[in-house]
This record gives sequence, structure tokens and C-alpha cells, in this order.
Amino acid sequence: MELILAVAECDLSESAVCAPESVNDLFEFRTAIFEVFGFPITRTVFLIFLAMALSVGLIYFGLRKKATQPGKFQLSIESLMTFVRDEIAIGIIGPTGIKYFPYLMSIFIFILIGNAFEVTPFVNFPITSRMAIPLFLALTTWVIFVFAGFKANGFSYFTGIIWPSSVPVALRPLVGLIEFFSIFLVRPFSLAVRLFANLVAGHVMLSLLLVTAWVSITTIGDIGAIKGAFGIAWWALALGIFMFEMIVILLQAYIFTLLSAVYIDTSVNVEH
Repeated sequence: MELILAVAECDLSESAVCAPESVNDLFEFRTAIFEVFGFPITRTVFLIFLAMALSVGLIYFGLRKKATQPGKFQLSIESLMTFVRDEIAIGIIGPTGIKYFPYLMSIFIFILIGNAFEVTPFVNFPITSRMAIPLFLALTTWVIFVFAGFKANGFSYFTGIIWPSSVPVALRPLVGLIEFFSIFLVRPFSLAVRLFANLVAGHVMLSLLLVTAWVSITTIGDIGAIKGAFGIAWWALALGIFMFEMIVILLQAYIFTLLSAVYIDTSVNVEH
């Protein structure tokens, strides 16, 4: 409904695709749907807390019972946790990776759910398409890998970055400067933008195609059968993108978690 309202004045007789006056209409929901102790809860805020609740619920209800023959739900959650623990936490960081497994598992499930809102009926809005969410998660990862680097290697973690011993002396100032900006500034930004940009692109494409298809089909009497038939084409194209986005949803959650583990590994195991 939000998407339809965003293009309520769409005129398909003059435009092939329905689009709001500002693309921000597809992302910014400033009207409060209710209030809690005087604090306005917008649609975005509600979905963030919903993703948090679902993340906790999946882990709690999926692991609270250790059955000899686990059901499909428990087996799915256990398989997911085993994958993150063995293939990402321990597989990337090594034996010490088990310490970071709870964090990696948490962000994987949270991002996965937040991404999945994009293809969830009556929601159709990935919370990770708002830059604040990817940026907060990226900064959290940044704090963890920087802290882990200093804890594991002391101040040599910093000196090893700005004065890398494996590089010829003449190149150390330049390489050290590049490494400093790469690790302390570029990493968190690129980690956030990667997730944000992919979900924004998918959300915009699906929104415009689905709304255009809806308006075309429901106004076929006004715009004519030929133009109305384009609604079916837009719907078919949106369906193809919908299936592709389901892969992107899972892949982006995996990539963000994987890179978080890689950054922690390069901070803890500097010899690598």
C-alpha cells in the first residue's frame, strides 16, 4: 500500500513506468504508526525491532530443546549455526574464532531477516536499505576487530600497520599510509555501502516494477488494452527480479558476516 500511495498520481498514458516524485518516498517513513511512552514508532523503527525480536526468537526456540531427533525447524537452525561456526568463525579466524561466533551468528541472522523484509508480503521494505543500519553494523565490526587487534598484539598491531616490516624500507611510509586509511577508514565504509547499495537497488527495481504492473492492470480500462498488457510484462520481469533478490538477500548476509570474520582474522592473526 505504501508503494501504491507513493505513485498515486502516476499517469501511464504519459510514462511507461510509475515512479514517485522523489525516490526517498520508497525509503523514508516518517509518519508514526503508534507511540510508546511518547516516543513515535515509525514503520522503519518497528521493522528494526521486529527483526531483532525474530532473530532472538529463532535462536531461542530453535535451540531450547536438545531432541534426539530434532524437527525440521530445529534442524534448520542448528545447521545454520553449524555453518556460521565452522565455515566462517573457525574456518576464517581459526580456533580463537569461537569467541566471535555469537557476534557473527547474530549479525548473520539479523541481516538475513532485515534483507528478507524486501520480499515479505505486506512489508516489501528491507531495513538494510536505510544506511543507518549497515553503517551501525559496520562500525560495530570495526570496533571489534580494532579492539581484538590491540588485545592480541598490543601496540605492535598499530605499528605493524603504519610501518609494515614485510615491505622494503623505501616503500613503508607510502604503504603504511595506505594501510592506515584502508583499515581504519575505508573498511567500515565499504562494508556498509556494499550491503546498503545492493538492497537499495533491489528495493527500487521491485517497487517500480510491481507498482507499475499493479497500476497498469487495474487501470486497463482507462489506458487501453495494449498499454495495459505491459503490466503483465512488468509483472513477469518483477517476478524474475524477485527470484534473483532472494539470492541477493542470502548472499549479502553471508558476505557481510564473512568480511567481518576476515577483518577480525587480519587483526588477531597479523602474521597472515
